[in-house]
Amino acid sequence: MKDIARRAGVSESAVSFALNDRPGVSDITRDRVRRVAEQLGWRPSTAARALSGEGSATVGLVVARPAATLGVDSFFLQLISGVQEVLAERHLGLLFQVVEDVDAECAVYRRWWAEHRVDGVLVVDPRTDDPRPALLDELGLPAVVTGGVPDPDAGHPGLSTVWADDAGAMASVVGHLHSLGHRRIVHIAGLEGLAHTERRIRTLRVEADGRGMSGVRSVTTDYSDAEGAAATRRVLESAEPPTALVYDNDVMAVAGVAAATSLGFAVPDDVSVVAWEDSALCRMVHPWLTALSRDTVSFGRTAARELLALLDDGPAATVQVPLPRLIERESTGRARA
Repeated sequence: MKDIARRAGVSESAVSFALNDRPGVSDITRDRVRRVAEQLGWRPSTAARALSGEGSATVGLVVARPAATLGVDSFFLQLISGVQEVLAERHLGLLFQVVEDVDAECAVYRRWWAEHRVDGVLVVDPRTDDPRPALLDELGLPAVVTGGVPDPDAGHPGLSTVWADDAGAMASVVGHLHSLGHRRIVHIAGLEGLAHTERRIRTLRVEADGRGMSGVRSVTTDYSDAEGAAATRRVLESAEPPTALVYDNDVMAVAGVAAATSLGFAVPDDVSVVAWEDSALCRMVHPWLTALSRDTVSFGRTAARELLALLDDGPAATVQVPLPRLIERESTGRARA
């Protein structure tokens, strides 16, 4: 600021007023100070802004999942792309951290809050018994929960929610497979305890019971290709193997096709396969995979916009994104008699 003041021929306080867009200087002086600042390559210090109570110009995202599974998870890559696209419009940064569990995630929130590191956070993977909303309320940290079902009785007025209808999506999958004659379906699910995993498992049971399908169950995994393949081999080597498999992501579905083929099962002649997340992977395997398609980049944009609305002192909101659409491809066919 001293360099700018000296070059512009004004006081340091005038530089502060001009660069922070505060009253106290004329428009001519403000423009001159900004031109000099640009010539000198000046950028605002986020640390100084945080100490002065003006915010950090950063939002946070913590993911409590095994780090090894994130590198191949197309959902998070696309979600972050959408988030970053919106943040860039406001010249905001994204602070991203991977931790082992929810306790470690809560510790990160406490540290970020104490150090004024972030202005708000995006919360992913809601749990069935989740301590994070109450903690964020206690800290007064604006947050958007992505993937959680709205709960009007939760009592978290500072949290917005962006959610997708997992139950409706699972119902469309079961309906498709039932119409093809499948009665023995195994759902290779994601992490146990995640709210969307539990919703999918519960919906599968409800839809199966409503259609009189008794040979339907779910098996939880860590979302990795290794566990997806291992679960596939276990269920296909059972006394009554399923005629259809539903995977909670694209990576497990592709690994499952390879595992089924290695056991002598042809897709879809012997077993049909459905992937929850459509991606390029689903179109790089033979046969191409029937999959649930949704605009995950748009999901990220929506979550980021809702967080910016909170940071602009707007009210908490609940936003539902469009229902994932089932794209029927060559990996699903009629069940063998």
